[in-house]
Amino acid sequence: MRLNIFDTVDELLSRLAEYFIDNANSAIAAKDRFSVALSGGSSPEKLYSLLASPAFNNRTDWNKIYFFLGDERYVPATDPANNCRMISKVLFEPLHINAAQIFPVDTSLPPETAAQKYMEAINLHFNGTEPRFDLVLLGLGDNSHTASLFPFTTILHESSPDVKAVFLPEQQVYRISFTAPLINKAHKVAFLVYGETKALAVQNIVAGEIDTEKFPGQLIQPESGNLEWFLDQSAASLI
Repeated sequence: MRLNIFDTVDELLSRLAEYFIDNANSAIAAKDRFSVALSGGSSPEKLYSLLASPAFNNRTDWNKIYFFLGDERYVPATDPANNCRMISKVLFEPLHINAAQIFPVDTSLPPETAAQKYMEAINLHFNGTEPRFDLVLLGLGDNSHTASLFPFTTILHESSPDVKAVFLPEQQVYRISFTAPLINKAHKVAFLVYGETKALAVQNIVAGEIDTEKFPGQLIQPESGNLEWFLDQSAASLI
């Protein structure tokens, strides 16, 4: 695990965009494609806008990048809370990404079926080989959840690389999410975290007592890949 701590959010986002482009170009050079799982939420939205900006939009071959979602809210594709809808508006549409390169979760299906079909799409993409993403981008919630691995939920006990539906009783909603073992198969995993409201969660995961039920982010330990944290000073203030 490596901690990358920056003075400002702008500096953090710029460096993570560089990291994204560098990894995309390396994967494309090695195997002619880059398979990435993206995160939803407000923090990565700024990253995606930056990647689509003139500073970065001509620095990789976007036609060879395949986009998945590490998790999705179980809402219609047209709902403003839908992760893929947000990413489409700020990244896919500005870059004119071909629909064949984008893998949304079909939330018109029942939750368990949507999760099963998404894993089938992942397996088809990797064509019978072990599903190992080149990069998985993650955020972090104030409660130490990442993707849709929420505290004290059944998905935390999944031992196989898979996609599962998870019900959140407090919110009375479903989410569709990669399991921790699927994330941990990735070649690279990167957390994007900024703001003082995330400082305690960062401390709990990076330096706290091991309790994966309470702090699910602790489950992210790539088997043979690299784990990087991209933090601003505020988020890193307690470590």
